[in-house]
Amino acid sequence: MHTDFDACVRAVRSKDARFDGWFFTAVLTTRIYCRPSCPANPPKVVNMTFYPSAAAAQQAGFRACKRCRPDASPGSPQWNERADLVARAMRLIADGVVDRDGVPGLAARLGYSTRQVQRQLIAELGAGPLALARAQRAQTARLLIETTSMPMGEVAFAAGFASIRTFNDTVRDVFAFAPGELRARVAKGRPAATPGSLALRLPFRRPLTPDNLFGHLAATAVPGVEEWRDGAYRRTLRLPYGTGIVELRPHPDHIGCRLWLTDWRDLSQAISRCRRLLDLDADPLAVDALLSADPLLAPLVAKSPGRRVPRVTDGPEFAVRAVLGQQISTAAARTHAGRLVAAYGETVDDPGGGLTHLFPSTAALAGHDPAELAMPQSRRDTLAGLLRALEDGDLDLDVGSDWQRARARLGALPGFGPWTVETIAMRALGDPDAFLPTDLGVRHAARDLGLPATPAALTRHAAAWQPWRAYATQYLWATGDHPINILPTDHPHPEGTSR
Repeated sequence: MHTDFDACVRAVRSKDARFDGWFFTAVLTTRIYCRPSCPANPPKVVNMTFYPSAAAAQQAGFRACKRCRPDASPGSPQWNERADLVARAMRLIADGVVDRDGVPGLAARLGYSTRQVQRQLIAELGAGPLALARAQRAQTARLLIETTSMPMGEVAFAAGFASIRTFNDTVRDVFAFAPGELRARVAKGRPAATPGSLALRLPFRRPLTPDNLFGHLAATAVPGVEEWRDGAYRRTLRLPYGTGIVELRPHPDHIGCRLWLTDWRDLSQAISRCRRLLDLDADPLAVDALLSADPLLAPLVAKSPGRRVPRVTDGPEFAVRAVLGQQISTAAARTHAGRLVAAYGETVDDPGGGLTHLFPSTAALAGHDPAELAMPQSRRDTLAGLLRALEDGDLDLDVGSDWQRARARLGALPGFGPWTVETIAMRALGDPDAFLPTDLGVRHAARDLGLPATPAALTRHAAAWQPWRAYATQYLWATGDHPINILPTDHPHPEGTSR
C-alpha cells in the first residue's frame, strides 16, 4: 500500500488506525517516522514519504515517534494472510530464526538461496532480513527497558544483541534516547511487576469478538498444558531457549498478556506466538466487508463483527491433537491428550496457576506405547505415521512452512482425510482460506441459513468468500450453541463437542 501515495496521505490525515502496520509515515523535516494514526498534527504533504516496514524507515535514517510508538503497532496482516516467500520469511523472522540461525539459516528453512531471500525482501519491504531482525530486537529491548527492572546488560542479550555497544547504538538510533533515558521516562509511573513475570498489552485492529476465540481455546484445553482461570486463558510454551507460561486476558481495546519465561531471550518469540494464537494481526474490516457481501452471511457478521480464527502456538502439537480428536468428542480427545502429556510431557513450575506440563515433543512421542491410547488401530497407525513424518523432516508445520506442500504431505499420510488436513491448515498453518465443507457444524449452519448443504455445492457457493473462508467457518460455527462459541466464565475445563 505504501506505493499509493494519495491513499496513504488520506489515511494519515484521517488518523485511520486501520492502516497501522500496513505502512509507516516518515517526515523528511523532522526525520521521524510514525504510524498512520499518530495523534500529532499531520505534516505537510510535501514532507511525507512512506515505507512498507519500520525496518525500512529505520534503515533510511528515521527515528520512531515518541507519541505514537510505531514500533508497538499491530503487525501487518499480509504476513499471516499470504503464503509466498516474503510472507513466510517474515513469519520466521518474527519467530527469531535470524537471531538464532542467521540469514543462511533463514534461507535454508525457506529452501531458497541467501541472495534470493535478500533480494525479494528488499524489493518488497525496503529492508533485508538483518535490518528486519534488528528492528524486532529494538522493539523487544524497548519493552524490557520500560517494563522491567532487568539490568541493561541482561536486556541487551535477552533482546538478541551480540554486544552492549550494538544495543546502545541501536536504541539511540531508533528511539533517540539512550537505554537509561528510556527507562527514566517511565520509571515513575510504572506499576510494580510480579517477580519473574512480564505484563504487557497486545494491540489489535478493531473490532474483535472474543467469544469463539477464547471459547474454542478453553473448551479444547488439554489438562496440565492449558486452563481457563480467573477470566484468562493460560498455557505452557516450548520455546527455543527454554520454557514459558502465558496468561491471555481479553479487554475491549487490547489483550492483556503476562509471561513467565525461563530465558528472556525467548521474549520476542513468545509474543509472536501469542499474537499468532489469537490471530491478532488480522484485518477484520477487510474480512467482514467481503463476507458481508453474501446476504446470507451478512446478519452473522453484523451481529458479532471481528471474529478471529483460533490458531496455535505449536504446529506439530496441534497436528497430534487433531489426530487424537478424529471422530470423537472434545472430552474424549482431551482425555487422550492428557494421558500423553502425563506420560511424556516435561514438567513445569507454574507460579500463577495449575499448569504442570509442556505438551510432549514429537521426539518424546515417537517412543510412546500405542497400547496406552484407547483408540482404534487405524488411528494409532495414523498417529505413528504423522510422528514419523515430523521426526524425519518430511513434514513441516512450523510458522514458515509452505502451506500447499504441507497439505500435500499430510494428504499422503494414512488416515488424513480432507477434514483433518483442512483443520490443520486453518489452525496450525494459519491459511485464512482453509475451508471445511464436510464438517457437521458447518453443514448444519449452512442448512439453517439457506446455504447449500452438500459439501460440493457449499464449496461452489463459498468461492465468493475467498480468500477468507476460514473466517466464514467461524461465523458458521457460531450459529451453534457449542461451548467453543461462548466466552468462558470461571470453569477451567468446559466440555463440548469436537472441533
